[in-house]
Amino acid sequence: MAEVTIMGAGSWGLALAILLNNNGHHVNVWSVFPDEVELLAKERENKKCLPGVHIPENIEFSADTEYVVEKSDVIVLAVASPYTRSTAKLFAPYVKKGQYIVNVGKGIEEDTLMTLCQVVEQEIPQCTAAVLSGPSHAEEVGRMIPTTCVIGTHKKEDAEYLQNIFMNDVFRVYTSPDMLGICIGGALKNVIALAAGIADGLGYGDNTKAALITRGITEIARLGIAMGADPMTFTGLTGIGDLIVTCASMHSRNRRAGILIGKGYTKDEAMAEVQMVVEGVYAAKAAHKLAEKYNVEMPIVEQVNAVLFDDKKPSEAVKELMLRDKKIELADSDWR
Repeated sequence: MAEVTIMGAGSWGLALAILLNNNGHHVNVWSVFPDEVELLAKERENKKCLPGVHIPENIEFSADTEYVVEKSDVIVLAVASPYTRSTAKLFAPYVKKGQYIVNVGKGIEEDTLMTLCQVVEQEIPQCTAAVLSGPSHAEEVGRMIPTTCVIGTHKKEDAEYLQNIFMNDVFRVYTSPDMLGICIGGALKNVIALAAGIADGLGYGDNTKAALITRGITEIARLGIAMGADPMTFTGLTGIGDLIVTCASMHSRNRRAGILIGKGYTKDEAMAEVQMVVEGVYAAKAAHKLAEKYNVEMPIVEQVNAVLFDDKKPSEAVKELMLRDKKIELADSDWR
């Protein structure tokens, strides 16, 4: 049995808390808000983020940062991407050398263009950092509906240890050394999911969505490879797997926000309606900046940015994507 602390009491953090509790570990859930801690401990349910999912009585809640960090073998960082650095700064002084920190957030820091794992390693250099990602909506994981994820670390033995911590009969976990690729896939799929939602909001069909998913993973992989990631990562769970579920499911807050934008909402109106952090909005600017930095063509990301931040009409963005210069599908293909 391990002592595990979940930093963050949102839907994903609570779903993983329930999963890890079911695996026999002792689980603490930390929140920076004492009122939230008191409410969750009393009601044993997050009615806003994860309604209808009971939180077992033996999961503890705390706002005492030093207490939960110092007692833990594994820390799961489950806050929204804009708060990753500030949260890491907050608990960094209490982290022991080699202590495991598993980031489960998905995003790119806009100002630095760092992945969230890079942010963790910068703020807490004494830790052993890891990333867990894949097609895993909290609404389903919290109800023990089967899925698979991948855990990335720098060392094989660390990945295998964490694999054993998380894995059970409804949550299959694979291992990977490509932390960079996992982080890029997890962050940028949210931008493509916004595009898929916008297409839904405009009334387009399954063909349109399939095209966006297919060309979207091409853009994600193109950037990831330029940054040094393993190309095969993007064919796996944190690439095409996570992209499919985020573009197709109504559990996806990015798709839901995109649908509203396609129907005429502004990004701020859409985010207010969804009532949760829409990670793709924050990742879109960073993805566009990374494309420019690495001289990578990302037309879908470019048009999503134009819709979000330049008041471009979604219908015009789609038209520009369709009327781009003629291309060969696979750049390295040769006629035989």
